[in-house]
Parts: sequence; structure tokens; C-alpha cells
Amino acid sequence: MNRREFLKTLGTGIAGLSLAGSCASNRRKPNVLLIITDDQGYADLGCLGVASDVQTPNMDQLAAAGTRFTQAYATSPICSPSRMGIMTGTYHERFGTYWYGGDGIHHSHYKTIAELLKAEDYATGYIGKVHYGTQDKDVDNRNFPNNHGFDYFYGFTSPRKHYLNHRAELENDFQKIKSEHKRWGQSLRQEPMWENKVQKDTEGFSTQLFTQKACAFIEKHKDEHFFLQLSYNAVHNFTHQLPPEYLREKKLKGYHDWDPAVEDYYEWYEKGRYPNNPEGREHYLGQLKYMDQGIGKVIDQLKKYKIFKNTLVIMISDNGGSTPIYANNSPLRGSKYTLYEGGIRVPLIISWPRKFLKGVVRDNIVSGLDILPTICGTVNIEKPNNIDGMDLSDLLTGKDLHVQHDVLFWDTLSQTAVRKGKWKFRSAMNKESQDYEMVELELGEFLYDLERDISEEKNLAEKYPAVVDELKKLFKKWKNSINIV
Repeated sequence: MNRREFLKTLGTGIAGLSLAGSCASNRRKPNVLLIITDDQGYADLGCLGVASDVQTPNMDQLAAAGTRFTQAYATSPICSPSRMGIMTGTYHERFGTYWYGGDGIHHSHYKTIAELLKAEDYATGYIGKVHYGTQDKDVDNRNFPNNHGFDYFYGFTSPRKHYLNHRAELENDFQKIKSEHKRWGQSLRQEPMWENKVQKDTEGFSTQLFTQKACAFIEKHKDEHFFLQLSYNAVHNFTHQLPPEYLREKKLKGYHDWDPAVEDYYEWYEKGRYPNNPEGREHYLGQLKYMDQGIGKVIDQLKKYKIFKNTLVIMISDNGGSTPIYANNSPLRGSKYTLYEGGIRVPLIISWPRKFLKGVVRDNIVSGLDILPTICGTVNIEKPNNIDGMDLSDLLTGKDLHVQHDVLFWDTLSQTAVRKGKWKFRSAMNKESQDYEMVELELGEFLYDLERDISEEKNLAEKYPAVVDELKKLFKKWKNSINIV
């Protein structure tokens, strides 16, 4: 072999080694599984040890494999705004959304988790509930999953969906009766499930359907990097819609769906909510049980293909538990729909066995805003510079135990809140929505020391006016900084 041939052979070998090293490094990037639960109570996690009637063995195992946060917050006490915050790492107020309604994630100025990972050659899938704004059902709108980074979508696009009925005929018949009787009420949304941009009549229980689709997605993409968002509609209202076998097993009478032809909507709504439904907690626990089983099956699928250890799994509730449907937020005060801790402090578990610490509980103040930048940190891609969240990776590895938010803000237009250190300022000017939903809300201005008063029972506003003034000034500065796109 002459010198030229030798150098050529050597160069090819070095290039091959470099490419192999690059491929090995690329393979070590984690898969990402984001599980969003719906209206899950703060205490409705078995490993928390607060609610004696709660059994969530699979969620508990996930917590044992990673970090559970005790002071994690949603950006809103209701689902659609908070899901916008999770998906973009950005306060939803920047989209002009403060409560239900609005245009959702209509502006591509803020990239989604799926768009960022798709650019890194991740296969991307969205399974379950989609709810950002009023245009979710428009297949050409950015809110539709296939239009903000997801290759595959299976689920529904609405605030609520019947757990058991998914047929066009049922939905059409319901809407016809509803319109003829001119009685107002929330639709139970019984229409078919979407699969990408086509709706298909389907039989089955939504929690189990979503679990099956999630397992199939993992099987299909087990040999490549993937990002899967699994958004269960459990344990959202209406929890009475359970498989018949559960009702038989628990010897429950069950509760009927609203029939516009024979009853007033709100009377029916009221009877199904706390404290009027004697089976309400059992219905809620049934939905929680099936969801926990589903999470277990999805994790087992990862383990089956030996990819669990290199999968970043994040589980978070979209907002606080809804006490009218018998969620338990103990020891927190309040419910979904309010800016009490019970409305915005949520279960959060993050696991990546290959790199993050295991079996850890942290009380750092973190947010759903942090999910996007934390994913960027684990995948080793640059996070967008126009987000409000922070990368929790150093906290999760134990490198920096002080990572947390200095201050967090909430604004529903009728309620505001600021959390800074141990202090929380809360104001409420109107409670029309809360009265309708049958939740307690005290109007006025309030200051709480959450280190000593986690249940927000003692108002310290008059005792510490300087603290109130500081937090109100911070809120005003933040509100003035919001640039709506």
C-alpha cells in the first residue's frame, strides 16, 4: 500500500469512527413522554400519603424513578390557558388569553415542544385531549396538533368529551334535541375521535383508547427518537361515565347523562356535583384508577422495548383538582377555577432514569412553564429566548439544588396572584364563574405566608402592607411587560 492509499484508508477509518461516535451520541438523546392529567387533585397521588382512599401504584412507581415536586404550579386554574403555557413555555397572557375562549396558540412566534423536537428529527405524536381556544376543531388552524409540530394525532378537540360515546350519530341526535328544547347546557361532545385530520366513529372507553394508541405509537417508533404527548381527559367532569364493570364491581347505581328533552341542565349539573352526589368520590376514584392503569401500561411498553431508562417522562396535571367532582386537594384550600393553592398547585413528576436522580422529593417553586426548557436541556438543543420557563435539568441531576422561580404570576382578569418566596398575594374581584361551578371564593385582597399557612386561612395583608405593596408592584411591572402577539 503506497502512502496515498494509506492516508485515504486512515481518513476513511477516522471518519467512520467519528460518524459512529456521532450516532452513539445521538442515540443517547432521550425519548420524551409528556403525560397530562386533567383536574387531578393535589392529594390524589398515593405516594403523597394524604388521601387514604387513593391508590395510584403506577404513578407512585414513576415518582420512585424520578423527582416529585411539592410546589409545582399551573399557569392557570383552568385547562386551556395552562395547556398553552405547557406547550410553549410562555405565559398564556402573551397570547391574550386569560380565561376560557381566545385564539389559543395562534402565533408561530412561540415555538411548541413538538416543533422544537421535530426539527431534531424526533417522531412526534399527540394522543388525547386538545384544548387551547375557540378554534381547536379547525383542521387548518395552528391549534390543531398536526399544525404545530405533531406527525400523528388521535383524540378530541374540545373542553370536555364523553368518556364512552364517540359516534357522529349520537352527537347529532343530542344537538338536535338540545336545539329543539332551547335549554342551555354544555354539550357532552359525543362526536367521533380524530385520527389526524379525519374523524372516525369509535367504540370504547376514552382512557383505554388513549392508552392503546400510546402503546402503538411507542411500538412503531421504538427504534427512533420520539416525543409523545399523552393527554388523558381523566379525571375531568363527567366522571360518572365509567365502564359498566366498574359500577358493578363497586355496587354503584351510577348517574345518568343530561337529557335536554326531560330536565333542566343546571339542575342535572348540580345534582352530579359535591355535595349532592353520594357516589361522586367513587366515580372520581374510578376514573383515577383507569388512568393509573393506563400510565402503567405505557411505562411497561417502554420497558418491554428496553427504552424506559432513556425516556424522559413528565407527568403533570393541567390545573388544580376540581372539588365539585370530588377531587381532594388537601391540605390546600380551594379548587379549580380559583387562584387558591388548590386551584393552581399541581402534581408534577419528572423521571429520566439514565441521568436524573431517583426517589427524590423537592419543594422548589417550579411551573408548567418549565417543561419546554427542561426538555430542551435534556435533548441538548437551544431553548427559545422568548419564553418564561426555566430549565430544571441541574436540579434534577442534583448539580444545583437552588433552581426555582423567584416570582410567579397569575391573572384571570377577575382574579390575580403573585408568589414570591414564602409570600403569596391573591386578589379576587368577581366570583360569578365560581358560584356557577359551586366552588368557594372569598373576594378582596389577601396575603398569605405559605410556609406557615399552606391552607391560606390567615390573611396577613393588614399586618404586612409593605409586602403587599411590593408584590402588587411586581405584578404591575409584569403585566406591563406582556406583549400580546
